[in-house]
Amino acid sequence: MKCPFCNYQDTKVIDSRSQEDNSVIRRRRLCEKCGKRFTTYERIDTIPITVVKRDGSRELFDKTKLLGGIMKSCNKRPVSRQQMQALVDDIENTMIGAGEKEIQSKKIGEMVMERIKDLDEVSYVRFASVYRQFKDINTFREELDKIVNEKQKE
Repeated sequence: MKCPFCNYQDTKVIDSRSQEDNSVIRRRRLCEKCGKRFTTYERIDTIPITVVKRDGSRELFDKTKLLGGIMKSCNKRPVSRQQMQALVDDIENTMIGAGEKEIQSKKIGEMVMERIKDLDEVSYVRFASVYRQFKDINTFREELDKIVNEKQKE
């Protein structure tokens, strides 16, 4: 690993730690020439996943875009950033585990809906309103009725 400060070719690892469900290894390194320390992260290089949108267009899966949508749904709700990040990581790991190179945006939306419902019901309704493109108040009412009926069955 090349030193980012002096570009010397030899650095040595002085500490390694696993992070994020053992999917990332954090390494502290020391430059043997200038003596400065820096951190590197090592993670598995995965095959990029392509998202097939409703209109048939395709784009690469963007974890930050998904997190942004979830953060909007959870705005001013008792859901921590760590919970939202864990939700996104779980969805990404599920997609990678499936081994598919392409996934329908509808499938990603359904995965979010399943998981966000367990975190916060208000966030779930907010996400559902955008994802399912609610047109009027009756559509909201129908979704709320579903939640109430599920709660009563529990």
